[in-house]
Amino acid sequence: METFDLLMQGFSTAATPLNLLYAFIGVLLGTAVGVLPGIGPAMAVALLLPVTYGLEATSAFIMFAGIYYGGMYGGSTTSILLNTPGESATVITAIEGHKMAKAGRAAQALATAAIGSFVAGTIGTVLLVTFTPMVVDFAVSLGAPSYLAIMVLALLAVTAVLGSSKLRGFASLGLGLAVGLVGIDHGTGQQRLVFGQPLLADGLDIVVVAVAIFAVGEALWIAAHLRRKPLQTIPVGRPWMGRQDWKRSWKPWLRGTAYGYPFGALPAGGAEVPTFLSYVTEKKLSRHPEEFGHGAIEGVAGPEAANNASAAGTLTPMLALGLPTNATAAVMLAAFVQYGIQPGPLLFDNEPELVWALIASLFIGNTLLLLINLPLAPVWAKLLQIPRPYLYAGILFFATLGAYAVNLQAFDLVILLVLGLLGFAMRRYGLPVLPLIIGVILGPRAEEQLRKALQLSAGDVSGLWSEPIAVGVYLIVALVLAWPLVMLALRKVRPRPAVAGAEVPARAGAAANNDGAPAGSGEGPSGPAARHRAEEIQHERETS
Repeated sequence: METFDLLMQGFSTAATPLNLLYAFIGVLLGTAVGVLPGIGPAMAVALLLPVTYGLEATSAFIMFAGIYYGGMYGGSTTSILLNTPGESATVITAIEGHKMAKAGRAAQALATAAIGSFVAGTIGTVLLVTFTPMVVDFAVSLGAPSYLAIMVLALLAVTAVLGSSKLRGFASLGLGLAVGLVGIDHGTGQQRLVFGQPLLADGLDIVVVAVAIFAVGEALWIAAHLRRKPLQTIPVGRPWMGRQDWKRSWKPWLRGTAYGYPFGALPAGGAEVPTFLSYVTEKKLSRHPEEFGHGAIEGVAGPEAANNASAAGTLTPMLALGLPTNATAAVMLAAFVQYGIQPGPLLFDNEPELVWALIASLFIGNTLLLLINLPLAPVWAKLLQIPRPYLYAGILFFATLGAYAVNLQAFDLVILLVLGLLGFAMRRYGLPVLPLIIGVILGPRAEEQLRKALQLSAGDVSGLWSEPIAVGVYLIVALVLAWPLVMLALRKVRPRPAVAGAEVPARAGAAANNDGAPAGSGEGPSGPAARHRAEEIQHERETS
C-alpha cells in the first residue's frame, strides 16, 4: 500500500495544469523529432537540456519522459510510411510496416503501433512500479557469459529466419559485424578498419548506418526503377483497424511487452534485442507465416510493443541504480547531475516526489500519445499519396540532415553515401538488410561481453558457459542450428508423395478434367498446351 500511496502522490504532482502542459509539449516534440530520420529521443533530450535550466526539476523530467515516449512512437511512423527508421529500435518495424503501407494498409499499421505502444507502455510502467526491486536484483546477478549468450541467440535467430536464403542472411550479418569493427579497439587501443582516416577512430554511428542502409538505399532503389514502371499513387485504404486486425494484434502486444520490459531493465539490454526476438516469435507462432515479408500486422504489433515496454524497463536500473542502458537514459542521468541530484539506490529516499511524479507522468504521457496519434493515423498515411520523386527527395533531405546532426561532421555525409550505395547493392542482389543492422548494433556489445567473460575466466573457454542462464541459452542456440538438419533428415526418411501432373495409369471411371479429357491424360489445363503458354508468359516477363 505504501507504493500505491506514493504513486497517488506522484499523480497529484504530475496532474497539475502546468505539468500536464509540459507533458503535452514533450509528447509533441518527441513525436516530431522521432519522425525526422536520424534524430531520436536521445538527441532531442540533449538539445533541450539547456532550455530547461530555468525549469523546476520535476517539470523538466516530466517533459523529458514525454519526449522519450513520443520519440519511440515517432520513429515507428517513418519506419512504416517511408521505410526509414528514426532510430535503431524501430529498424524491425520497417520490415512489415512498410510492406503494409505499400499494400494500402498504412493506417492499420500506424494504429496497431500506437495502440501497442500504449498497451505495452502502460503495462511496462505498472511493472516498473511493482517489480523494480526484483528486476534490478535479476539484472545485477547476470554476468558477461549470460549477456554474450543472449546476444549470440539474437544474432543467429533473426538471421536464420530472414530472406529466402540463409547463406545470404549470414553474408549480410558478416557485413554488419565488419562495419561494427570500424574504430578503436577499446581493449587494446588498436585502430581497426580506419584506413588511415582519423574521423573513423570513433567508429560509425548506428543512426548514420541505419539511415544510409534504409533511407538512402531505398531512395536509390526507387530512383533506379522509376523509368521502368509508371508512377503509381499508393492507396491509403480503410482508416481504422478491422476486427481481424484486432484479433491478430492483441496477443503480439502482450508477448512484445513480455520481451521488452525485462530486456530494457538489463544493463546490456536496450530495445534492439527484444524487438528482434519479438519478430522471430511472431513469425513462428503466426497462423499466417506466408504473410511475413509481405506485410504481416503481427510483425508490427509485437516489435512496437517490445520497443515501448523496453522504455519503461530502461528507467528501472536508471532510477534504482543510476545505471543507464541506452543513450536517452544516459542523457537523463546527465540532467539529474545538472540539477544537483545524485542518481543511485538512494534516489527513491532522497527525491521521492520527483521520482514518483516522473513515474506517474509515464501513464499520462502514454495516454496523451494515444489520444494525439491514433486520430492522426489516417492523416499520416496520406503522406504516401505524395508522388514518389518528391517524397524521396524529401527523404534524402531529412536523411542528410539527420546524419549530419549526429556529430556535425561533413565526413558523415560521405559515409552516408557509401553505405547508401551498399544498401542499394544489397537490394539489387537480394541480401536482407536487417542482419547487417543487427551486426552493427550487437557486434561491438557481443565483443565486449566476450572479452569480459574470457578475462574473468583467465582465458579459459569454459568460462563462456559458466552460468546456468548461459548454458540454457546455448542449448536453444544449438536447437536453432540443428533444427533445419533434423527436418531435412526427416524429409529424406519419409516417402515422397505422388507428384502432381505425373502419369497415372488410366482406370475405369477415371474423373474427367474441365476439358473433358481423363485425368492424367496429358491434355487440358495441365497438359502440353498449358505448359507451352506458361513458358511464353515467363519469356515475356524476362524480356520486359
